[in-house]
Amino acid sequence: MTSLRTIQEFLSDKEIAIAGVSRNTKKFGRGVYDHLIERGYKIYPINPNADTIENAVCYPDVASLPDKAKKLLIVTKKDQTFLLVNQALEKGIKQIWIQQMSETKEAIELVQEHNIDLITKECILMFAEPVNGGHKFHRFFNKLFGRYPK
Repeated sequence: MTSLRTIQEFLSDKEIAIAGVSRNTKKFGRGVYDHLIERGYKIYPINPNADTIENAVCYPDVASLPDKAKKLLIVTKKDQTFLLVNQALEKGIKQIWIQQMSETKEAIELVQEHNIDLITKECILMFAEPVNGGHKFHRFFNKLFGRYPK
């Protein structure tokens, strides 16, 4: 299980690259992007099919990110996760969050082999304060039933 300390460290620096940001505002990756922007984060969106997202430069891949991007959140389909982890390792990304439902055994093992901080099986929307709506409700129940990271 991921520690709360690792999650807090990931969220403490307000600059995060997100792989899987969509132009479609109804897609989950776009919802995460909007949520974090509203909370004051500087986001580096990654989408190979978009030049911009809401006037922000959109990067086609992890390799194209500016060197100051040291954290990567992956919110893509599982079939893209391993490639993104590979790119992140080559880029020198120091912290990787693989959103729940995006993880694969191979991607997790690859990150662990390189001793990089990894967050997995967690939803970033339950931790990026302030948490509201259904995520606040879900967080409450995770705490109640002992499933919230310690």
